[in-house]
Amino acid sequence: MLRARTALPLIPAPPALAACQNSTKTTDAGDWPEPRASSEFLDQSVMNRLAALEGEWELKQEDGSWGKGSTFTVTSNGSAVREIMFPGEPHEMTNLYHMDGEDIVATHYCAVGNQPRLVATGFEQAEGGPSLPFEFQSVSNFRESHDHVMGGLTLVFVDADTIHEVWTSFDSEGAFAHEMTFEFRRKK
Repeated sequence: MLRARTALPLIPAPPALAACQNSTKTTDAGDWPEPRASSEFLDQSVMNRLAALEGEWELKQEDGSWGKGSTFTVTSNGSAVREIMFPGEPHEMTNLYHMDGEDIVATHYCAVGNQPRLVATGFEQAEGGPSLPFEFQSVSNFRESHDHVMGGLTLVFVDADTIHEVWTSFDSEGAFAHEMTFEFRRKK
């Protein structure tokens, strides 16, 4: 049985985006999401902390030397921070950090081809400094051939020029597989 579709009013797009806007938009009335409650203070404090990472970062290699790591950029009028891990490499990956209501969300665009969505549990004090742990919420594009999914991330803000990323991987059945820590320093 087909459900009635409700036309939504068009919101004028900025001139640069006008070509991307459809002439009509419809959705099932019950499918349109309710706005998520947010806190402007929380948005600003979290996004300011993440935005402070903007720039190029080097990764500590197994031999102790420093090599290509990550590039952080603030995007979307300050509402998101994009991290490109291993830029230009075949295993380049992207992490996108943003607010969703009062949740801090990270989506990891993995070189394996899936995209886990992780939600922060709140700032904590870790051994290395203030940390922002993220827990698995969902994954898109998960394939039978994928042997793992990134299911956890903890950002540790050691100081203004040093961060650690602790990544937790789970196997295709959802069991813990392994944990790895990336040590980054701001490129000088």
